[in-house]
Amino acid sequence: MTLQAILERTKRLVFFGGAGVSTESGIPDFRGVDGLYHQQYDAPPESILSHSCFIRRPETFFRFYRQKMLPLEAQPNAAHLRLAAWERRGLLTAVITQNIDGLHQKAGSGCVLELHGSIHRNYCVRCGRFYPPEFIRDDPCPVPLCACGGVVKPDVVLYEEGLNEQTISASLRAIRQADTLIVAGTSLTVYPAAGLVHDFRGRYLVLINRDATPMDHLADLVIRGKVGEVLSAITLSKEA
Repeated sequence: MTLQAILERTKRLVFFGGAGVSTESGIPDFRGVDGLYHQQYDAPPESILSHSCFIRRPETFFRFYRQKMLPLEAQPNAAHLRLAAWERRGLLTAVITQNIDGLHQKAGSGCVLELHGSIHRNYCVRCGRFYPPEFIRDDPCPVPLCACGGVVKPDVVLYEEGLNEQTISASLRAIRQADTLIVAGTSLTVYPAAGLVHDFRGRYLVLINRDATPMDHLADLVIRGKVGEVLSAITLSKEA
């Protein structure tokens, strides 16, 4: 069965996406050939983007974060736009994303569950005051500080930190209520996020990814390709 045919039979679609959803917007993934994990740094990216590094070596953390994790000029690609269109038409009930770039919201999606947080939310660890991402990007100090003197921390889930329980619960609820789940642009090797797929009890599980994943054998349809190209090729009768 084709993706077109599956979606024509779908009433409650949930989309679960990873870094591969945003690569067509010019944002590198982590594990691809040109991804962050294949570039040379003084320390592994997962070490720099850890809670320990944020606490003990904040200058190192923010230098890397400003250089690699703030793609504020990036624009939504065909995947983001198509998903937002499906939500407006009542087909898509939720987007669950491992990305922190905010491109789904920029494209117009309303129900977006951000498992790993967002670069667009930043808070003082002392007083809780909110700051936009431009504050961190443009602050000339090695470590961005609030007016109260506290460090301004991006609201993103670092290595060694747990996921937000409310976001996990909402994601599980959406997946359990879906009749079709599209999992795209993710290697499905990062837990606990990848484990959410096992809670799907609907009719069709579709995997779209450039490379093979450990869960390909569970899918009703596996598509090798770029997420934006695959989704933009679908024109549903309800969109005509």
